[in-house]
Amino acid sequence: KDYETMMAESAEKRKADSQSLAEKESQKADTEAELQAQTEGKTAAGRELSATLEYIASLHAECDWLIQYYDVRKEARTGEIDSIVKARAILSGADYALVQTKAQASSAGAREAAARAAFHVQPLRPADSSS
Repeated sequence: KDYETMMAESAEKRKADSQSLAEKESQKADTEAELQAQTEGKTAAGRELSATLEYIASLHAECDWLIQYYDVRKEARTGEIDSIVKARAILSGADYALVQTKAQASSAGAREAAARAAFHVQPLRPADSSS
């Protein structure tokens, strides 16, 4: 009788152990799948971070260039604006040769010379009024 009881208990224990093993294997499979998904997510996030850092670095380089050449660009724009204003005035009939004062002539002359040198522009000759 003890033998039969022991065999029955052993059968129940084996059944419980089999169920426990199956549950644990299922949990392990779920955990491994979750781990793989998390690993793939981390890899994708790492790639995205790398791309973002590269983009930020390119923006930083562009901004550094803009800051470095700000004064040069500002001077060029000022020269362009001055040239456009003078061109409009000349086209409207103004004679700039007689209007400039001595202080303006030195700074404006330097700016015009720099602009001519940069753009290889020949100075305008005043129209001959004796014709």
